[in-house]
Amino acid sequence: MLSRVALRSAAARQSASTALVARGSATEVSGVRDEKNFPRPVRGEPGKVRLGFIPEEWFQFFHSKTGVTGPYTFGVGLTTYLCSKEIFVMEHEYYTGLSLLIMVYVACKKLGPGIASWLDKEVDSIENEWNEGRRSTIASLEKSIEAEKKAQWSAEGQELLMQAKKENVLLQLEAAYRERAMQAYNEVKRRLDYQLEKSNLERRLSQRAMVDWIVRNVTKAITPEQEKQTLDRCIADLSAIAARQ
Repeated sequence: MLSRVALRSAAARQSASTALVARGSATEVSGVRDEKNFPRPVRGEPGKVRLGFIPEEWFQFFHSKTGVTGPYTFGVGLTTYLCSKEIFVMEHEYYTGLSLLIMVYVACKKLGPGIASWLDKEVDSIENEWNEGRRSTIASLEKSIEAEKKAQWSAEGQELLMQAKKENVLLQLEAAYRERAMQAYNEVKRRLDYQLEKSNLERRLSQRAMVDWIVRNVTKAITPEQEKQTLDRCIADLSAIAARQ
């Protein structure tokens, strides 16, 4: 248990230092964390242990040199040496400590898994609380980004709307110009038609007056004798035509 706690604390310190270094380097470059070159640290899990407190790495260290039994031989030999040379004196406190060690071992076997599970849950809850703030911040920032994108889209829509309004105004100006040009055309055509009708009317009046004058003068120039001769000639011509029929 103690080794597990020690490994966890060391892993946490290492993760914190790595996070600070990575965050500083990423901030110096562009202000945004480089997730590829500097990934976020993950909480490390303690390694395997043997005999309840000896790390597996110690056995692996001996395994490459002495084989499987090397660590156990080293431990037994060292204990035997300390006891034989009375470096470690077995007085009455030794047996008290041995009994306490057996009690601690039994307690660890009986209570250890439950306590370890409870501690793991506590660590996970603390880690979740820490990550919750980061996740909530990321979520709020993502919402802000989406809102900013929507605002930019709205601004682009306003630009399109203004452009459409300008085009509409130009179309209205073009329509007004063409309407006024048509009005001018109609006015000029009406005046030209008036002048043409006036000239035609004057010409007809002149022709009628000329015809009436000629008819009056011709009628005045015809004498009664000429009129009688002309009437007799017409009757003779009609009689000749009737005889041929």
